[in-house]
Parts: sequence; structure tokens; C-alpha cells
Amino acid sequence: MTEVIGLIAAAGHGRRLGTSLPKALLPLGGAALFLWSLRAFEATTQVKQTLLVVPDGYQQQASDLCQQAQIGKLSNIITGGATRPESVYNGLTALRSSPPDIVIIHDGARPFVTPQLIAHSVRVCAQTGAAIAALPVTDTLKQVAANSIITTTVDRSQYYCAQTPQTFKFKLIFEAYRRAAQEGWDVTDDAALVEKMGQPVTIIEGNPANFKITSQADWERAEAMVAGSQQIHVGHGYDVHRLVEGRALILGGVNVPYPQGLVGHSDADVVLHAVADALLGAASLGDIGQHFPDTDPAYKDADSKQLLGQVVELLRASGYQPVNVDVTIIAQQPRLAPYIEQMRQQIAPILGVTVDEVNVKATTTEGLGPIGQGEAIAAHAVALGCRRPLHGLPQISQ
Repeated sequence: MTEVIGLIAAAGHGRRLGTSLPKALLPLGGAALFLWSLRAFEATTQVKQTLLVVPDGYQQQASDLCQQAQIGKLSNIITGGATRPESVYNGLTALRSSPPDIVIIHDGARPFVTPQLIAHSVRVCAQTGAAIAALPVTDTLKQVAANSIITTTVDRSQYYCAQTPQTFKFKLIFEAYRRAAQEGWDVTDDAALVEKMGQPVTIIEGNPANFKITSQADWERAEAMVAGSQQIHVGHGYDVHRLVEGRALILGGVNVPYPQGLVGHSDADVVLHAVADALLGAASLGDIGQHFPDTDPAYKDADSKQLLGQVVELLRASGYQPVNVDVTIIAQQPRLAPYIEQMRQQIAPILGVTVDEVNVKATTTEGLGPIGQGEAIAAHAVALGCRRPLHGLPQISQ
């Protein structure tokens, strides 16, 4: 069986974007830029492992992000060099002790590569030894002199714009990089090294959406594509519990001083229970009773912040991301205004959103009903969940 490894070059600093953070770690649509490429490789059945190359000092941060995103094929994260060729060579060298048959080199700054394009590059490489994605030039080409005067119109029919993935038999591309390091070859992409060795490289049709993010305009284009691919779902949650003596009153993860507390199998935090049900509703994942039944002793006196965290993990495993939540607490007593901001501060990090995306408010029933008589407290929550198409990628054809 042919062993195929993806090498994601993500060690660029992104200075043209005007950011101090390395470009690969910038958040695009709620995920670090390099994760978009890793997800595509994760979904490509031919790829068994991936190797990530990041700037020096960012290995642990990249590892944590990969773990949170449940990237299962990642075998190693290594330090890149001062230039892209140095970074790729570092990656290839790391693979040398146990070399694959085929290596797919891809720019981490091209987030919209598809599993179909990756798989196609592997098939062609297996037949030819080297294959790269590229697009035919569609604009008229002009050759221009130093004084900005056109000297000739170039026949564009034989010209292509190179992209990644660039896919090679491992022995071929490693030897090309070894010779480049020895002889000082100065090229702009991997295929050019193979060409210098006199070896043929086959073009496969690329994807216009598979562009490289280099400038601020590129970044804005990428954000617009992500926004256009998102599917927003709404969910509603409700919970109510009786007030009794001898229990702590916990609302929104905050311990509210009061002579009575809410009774329930867990800590009976109606705010977090309503939020959890709203999120599950947005993702069509049932309700908290299904996931955390009150017949299970494991959830006896459970911390609802931990339960809400598990709900968020369920959402992310199903391709959803919390967007925002709005909660209304219904209680005659105690007065909750002093604790609202604390609740927002507790809820936001669990959902992975900013405090600005969490709204909590309180009202009474004007003395009506069991809540108005001080017998119970209830909460309503409305949540938005964002779902992206499979693999977290926009729906873009190959």
C-alpha cells in the first residue's frame, strides 16, 4: 500500500498582513488559518499522516489548537526556517528516517483546498512521479520594457499559475531539495526544483478558490467566503427548578448568596441548563436529559459548567460552533442584577465566544404563580449555532 503524507508549510510570519502573530495562527472563521488545510487533509482517505511546519516558538500553541480541533492524522509539528524552501526542507528532513512513498506539500495559507483536489494530485503523482495544481492564465499577457512600454503580447495558451498542493514521490523531491541546498538554487516553488533536475512535472487543474492569502485584500476575500458558507441555526432552551432550604443557589455558574437553593439531580443551575438545551436545539442534538439523565449517578450534584462544556464539545464534533446566547432568568427573589456580569464572564469561555456574545437578563412574574410566590426559578435561553459544510470548508467545487 502506498504511504502518503501531507506536509503543511505554515511557518510564514505574514508581515504583509501587518500582524505580529504568525499568519498561520490568525483566526479565520473561528479556526486558526492552518487548521483549514489540516481539515481537508484529515478528510482525504489517501492521506495517512500529516506533518505541520510552524514558526519557531509556536509548536505548543499549534499543538493545542490541533488537539482542540481533534486533528487525528497529525504526526509531528516541527520548526520552520527563515524562508519557505528552508521550512519545506526541514519538513522533508524530518520525514527522512521513515520516508513515505508520496509527500503532498501544501501552503498553510491556502485554506480552501479541497479533499478532492488533494486526492487527485496523489493519483496523478502515483502515475507520473510529480504533479502540481495550477490554473491556466486567462488574462492577456503583455511583455513590458523598463519604460513601461509594451514590447509584445505573449501567447498565454501555454502559461499556468502554480498553486499547491504540489505532490511528489518522496525520494525525488528530497533529492531535489538536497541539491538545492548544496548548489544554492533560488526558486519560488517546489516543482521548480524538480524541473531543474530534468524531471517532468504534470499539471492538474487547480481551483480558483484555492488562492494564497498574502495581502489584506486576500484576507478580506477569505473572510467573505467563510461568511457565505456558514449556516446559522437557532435553538431554544428552558428549565425550571424548585427552591428549597439547604441548597446553594447557583445561577450561570455563579454562587448567589440566598437562604435557599434550587433542587435537582445536578447542581440545578437553570441558567446553564437552559443554555445547554438551546445549543443542543440549534444543532438538533436532543436535550440535556438525553445526554445527562437524572437516573445516572455520575451526574449526581454535577457542576453544570462541566456539563455545558461537554455540550459544546458535542456541537463541535457535529460541525457546529456557538455564536451567541441570550438568557432570561425569571425569579421573584433574590435580586440578580449584581451577579449578571459574573454570569456572562462564566458562560463566555465555556462557549468559546467573547463576553459580548453572551447576554443575561432577569425579570420577575410580578408575584404571579409559583415563581412569583418564591417557590421556583426558571430560565429561557435562545442560542445561535454556526454550522459549516463538511470538514469545516466552504462548499467550493473542485
